[in-house]
Amino acid sequence: MIGHDPLSGVSIFVSAARLGSFTQAAERLGITKSAVGKSIARLEERLGFKLFHRTTRLMRLTGDGEAYLAACAAAMDEITAAQAALSSSNRVLSGRLHINMPVAFGRRVLLPILIEISRPHPGLSLTLTFTDATSDLLQEDVDLAVRFGALKDSGNLIARHLVTQERVICAAPSYLQGHGEPMTLEDIRSHRCIVGSPKGPPLTWQVRDGELEKRITPPSTHQVGDGEAMVDAAIGGLGICQVPISLVRDHLERGTLQRVLKDLSTVSVDIHAVWPRQAQLSPRVRYVVDQLVAAAATGRLS
Repeated sequence: MIGHDPLSGVSIFVSAARLGSFTQAAERLGITKSAVGKSIARLEERLGFKLFHRTTRLMRLTGDGEAYLAACAAAMDEITAAQAALSSSNRVLSGRLHINMPVAFGRRVLLPILIEISRPHPGLSLTLTFTDATSDLLQEDVDLAVRFGALKDSGNLIARHLVTQERVICAAPSYLQGHGEPMTLEDIRSHRCIVGSPKGPPLTWQVRDGELEKRITPPSTHQVGDGEAMVDAAIGGLGICQVPISLVRDHLERGTLQRVLKDLSTVSVDIHAVWPRQAQLSPRVRYVVDQLVAAAATGRLS
């Protein structure tokens, strides 16, 4: 015998909780108020706790009900988003999409991919902004962002891991000839270093000291507001910097930059696609995220 759909009671519960009324939920779902009440009663029996405080005049969620609503609503939003993405997979997309990304990684790695994946959708308009500053996506009207490093906990944002990159500590051969090559973390203290800024790339480095991963603060001889300028400053011989490998791979191969402290700079950095949580994910955002994940799988973001 086939049992009842375990999700049917959940959708009815979410509707009733969001509308604050069994009557309104029944009207919205096209069923009777009695059916709503019975469905939620069965769900409460299955869960083993009450979802609503109910009187003749008042209906409100219990503490358990509020927690269950948050979990169910998030899951249903993901299902709705997946359906929207699948239904649009074979459709030409249109509308404007604001994407914010780190300066150097955005220009060198992401921009060619975004140009390529936009070609099949001539109605898709891109607003591309480049910044290494930590920005508030909700305030800046950004639809999608790409970010390096650990993400702050936020119930208003959703993140999708794209790729993990190696960090590199490096300097120009001309700098190392004039100042010597550091061999230990202690040596760094006597060197000129190129770091980020309070609102840009990090002022600290992530390193491995024995079995431990730790954050150190190198001398902030030069503070630079974006990763591309940091790399240019290092090539110019201003000092030593730590950046993701994608920003300096070509320079290392050409010899314009040289790795130092290779055994210590083995703490990788994660790169995520981040977007504001919303009731239904835009097919435009879903399309770009899926394409970036696919590009990462083939090594194009490494």
